[in-house]
Amino acid sequence: MADPTPVIDDLCAESEELDLLVAGLSPERWALATPAPGWTVAHQIAHLAWTDHSSLLAVTDHDAFARQIEKALAEPGDFVDNGAEEGAGKEPEQLLADWRTGRTALAEALRSAPEGARFPWYGPPMSTASMATARLMETWAHGLDVADALGVTRKPTDRIRHIVRLGVRTRDFAFGVRGLTPPFEEFRVELVGPGGELWVYGPEDAGDRVSGPALDFCLLVTQRAHRTDLALTAVGEDADRWLDIAQAFAGPPGEGRAPKGADR
Repeated sequence: MADPTPVIDDLCAESEELDLLVAGLSPERWALATPAPGWTVAHQIAHLAWTDHSSLLAVTDHDAFARQIEKALAEPGDFVDNGAEEGAGKEPEQLLADWRTGRTALAEALRSAPEGARFPWYGPPMSTASMATARLMETWAHGLDVADALGVTRKPTDRIRHIVRLGVRTRDFAFGVRGLTPPFEEFRVELVGPGGELWVYGPEDAGDRVSGPALDFCLLVTQRAHRTDLALTAVGEDADRWLDIAQAFAGPPGEGRAPKGADR
């Protein structure tokens, strides 16, 4: 993706849509439980604010971000949750203001980044477009959790195409983070977007294939729904395994969500 402007614009639009959901909430509704165990609406927004701040450091202050990495290594398994917990303890007005300030600063920094720049991260280094895509993916996914807690159904938009692309590109990462050897051959991925258009990736004659709704694919790679609750089809053993482990976010393997109706 040569020009990162479209994905940065979509990141801002996704953030604004989520902002509209939480801006007028009472303190009681900020404290509502979300599908993520132990996380309230406040935790979800606090996590986004925390990650936006980390992303800003990665873009603008590599030394400060290196110290973040050292802290993460010293607190394995707790680093992300601690950041969300700290932010969730703020008054809602302050938390909302901090999230707005941080995401605006990050968008400006990404727009100002030199062409070809690459930034350190908790996973592999990322380009400007990749960083913006990762932030859009997280904003969308955590926004789903917020909407679920509030009893709101969000209509998918074409902005999820960025998440689809990220999900496809992180196929090998999903295998590798679980100690599995990634498949050598590319897969064919054919997904139907929100407007009915077909989004395709990979060679047309690939033996392993994945197809279905683009929304379901996004729910899968962000681990917001269990595979059995999604209308995705895999052809080929490797493609079938991928749908069990797909993960578009950095870090250790996620636990995912239980099937609907299952006890956790």
